[in-house]
Amino acid sequence: MNRRNELAGSDFGSLRFRSLGGWVERPVDQQPELEGHVSADVIVVGAGFAGLSTALELTTRGAKVIVLEQEFGGFGASGRNAGYLLGSMGIEFEFFVRRVGIEHARKFIRFYDEAVCYVERRMTELGIDCDYNPSGVIRAAVDPSQEKWLRKCMEVGRELGSVTRFVDQAEMRARGIPPAFLFGSEQRGGTLHPGKYVSGLRRAALQAGVKLYEKTPLLSYGEGPTITCKTARGSASAPLMVLATNAYTPQLGLLRNKVAPIRVSAIETQQLSSKQLASLGWHGREGIITPHLTMESHRLTAHNTMVLTVKKLNYVYGSKTPNVPDNGAYGALAQTLRERFPNLPDLGIQHCWSGYVSVAYDALPVVGVTGAQQNIHYVAGCSGHGLATHSFMGQLLAERINGVENPLLTALHHKTPSMLPEPFQWCALKATFAATRKYDEWTDRKVRKAVATN
Repeated sequence: MNRRNELAGSDFGSLRFRSLGGWVERPVDQQPELEGHVSADVIVVGAGFAGLSTALELTTRGAKVIVLEQEFGGFGASGRNAGYLLGSMGIEFEFFVRRVGIEHARKFIRFYDEAVCYVERRMTELGIDCDYNPSGVIRAAVDPSQEKWLRKCMEVGRELGSVTRFVDQAEMRARGIPPAFLFGSEQRGGTLHPGKYVSGLRRAALQAGVKLYEKTPLLSYGEGPTITCKTARGSASAPLMVLATNAYTPQLGLLRNKVAPIRVSAIETQQLSSKQLASLGWHGREGIITPHLTMESHRLTAHNTMVLTVKKLNYVYGSKTPNVPDNGAYGALAQTLRERFPNLPDLGIQHCWSGYVSVAYDALPVVGVTGAQQNIHYVAGCSGHGLATHSFMGQLLAERINGVENPLLTALHHKTPSMLPEPFQWCALKATFAATRKYDEWTDRKVRKAVATN
C-alpha cells in the first residue's frame, strides 16, 4: 500500500485520514511473516514501545527473543501518539491517592518520573535521533477558573514527590507561549517524534539480534511449561511470553475485564511559513496540555507543523479497535485549533489519524503474570501516557524475567477494578465521555465569552 492510498479513504473537509497514523511509514526493510516453527527463550507479542524495549533489554541479558507483530513495528499506539515525554504530571494525583493511598501513590510517582529519565538515557545509548526537545511540558490553563484546581493538583503532587513549578502569565508571555494559554504548571520532559523513536527501537532490536516477524498476528496460544503461539502460517514456542499488546490485549481473550481500548485522535497542520512562525512566537516549543477533563494537547514539531490531540474520546462496542476515521473528534480538534490560535486563520490541516490506548477504570497501569505456570507476563493500561512508562516497562519486565524484582515494578501491583460486561460497559463509557465533554464545553464557552468581550 503506497502513501497515496493510505491517505485516501475519508475526507473531513481538508482533513485526510492516515490509516498508519501521522508519524510512521511502512519500513523499507519490513521483516518477513513467520513461516514454519521457531523457538526461543521468550516470545514477545507486540512491537511498540513496550514490546521492543522488553525485547532489547532481554537480549542484552543474553536471552533469545522472538517478537510477533500483526503489522509492523510502531504501527499501533506507539506510532500514533502526540510524542510527549511526560512523567507524573500526566496523572491525576487526588484520584491516585484515593485509590491506593499516599504511600503507594508516592511509589507510582517515582515510577512515572524515572520513566522519563530512562527514555532520555536510552535515546543516547541507542543513538536514536528523534527530534527530542527537552523543553519541559506545561499543563496550561485556558480560563482563570482553572487556576484553583491547577494549584491544588500541584500541592498534592508535591506531597507525593512530583516536581513541578508554577509558570505565571508574565513568564508565559516572556517565553512567547501563545496567549490562549494563560498560566500553568511545568515539569521536566519534552516532545519528540514518536515515529522516529519507535523506529529507532526497532532498528536497535534488529541489530541486537531480536528476531522480529511482521505481518504476523497472534491467532491463539497454548499454556503450559512451554507456550506455543499459533499464527497464520507458522508457530513459535518458548518457556515465557510477554504480551505487550496494550489496547489489543482484550481481543486475545486476556484483560477483557481489566482494560478497555479507548480511541484518541489527532490532527496535524500544514507546515507553518516563516511569517506564521514569527507571529506565533513559541520559541521554546514547549509541549502543552490543558486541564480539561478530556485534555487538549498542543505542540509545534521540529518540521514546523502543529499537532493537536485528544479533545474527544470514543469507545467501540465490544472492545473492538477498527482503524477508521473519527470525524467528530477531528472536527472538535479543528475548532480548537481556530480558537486557540486565532492569529493563524489561514493555517490548513494536512491530515488526521486515530488510535487506541488501553485504560483501566482507575487509570493505573495493569501489570502482572498469568497462566497455569505463571509464565505469561502482560502490561497494559498506559492511559495515553505510554511513551515513557511503556518504554521503561521493558527494563522492569526484563529484570523480573531474570529473577530480579525492581521495587518500582512491585509498586505497580494493586487490585484493578473489574470492567462491566457489555452492553453496560458501552453505556457507562459513553455516559462518562458525554458528561466530561459537557463540562469542558462549559469551560470553553467561558473562554469564548471572555475573548469576545476583550
